[in-house]
Amino acid sequence: VQLVESGGGSVQAGGSLRLSCTVSGYTSSPYCMGWFRQGPKKEREAVAVIASIGDTIYADSVKGRFFISKDNAMNTLYLQMNSLKPEDTGMYYCAAKVCSALPARFHMDSMDYRYWGQGTQVTVSS
Repeated sequence: VQLVESGGGSVQAGGSLRLSCTVSGYTSSPYCMGWFRQGPKKEREAVAVIASIGDTIYADSVKGRFFISKDNAMNTLYLQMNSLKPEDTGMYYCAAKVCSALPARFHMDSMDYRYWGQGTQVTVSS
């Protein structure tokens, strides 16, 4: 499985960006997918996850501002980011794993994800 992110960039606070993650090499197994980020001097954290059963979950810090979605026909995962804040700055990674039919809240641990993209940088200036 190969993941390739795009859509990062520099934006002023309050602006929006949409990240995309193109996926190839899928098997027929059910997959969970998520967006993770790592800010300066911070550990990698889950931003948003979409489970194989379709439900989603967000980090508290991005609820109401970020939205994860998946286009199965295009094999693409998206992250719409609105009302961006300087603390959203970081490298954003797309990740995937074969997963059970549990809700998204069980799939927030980055250590459980096997497949990762190379990351795309998001910089938000005040």
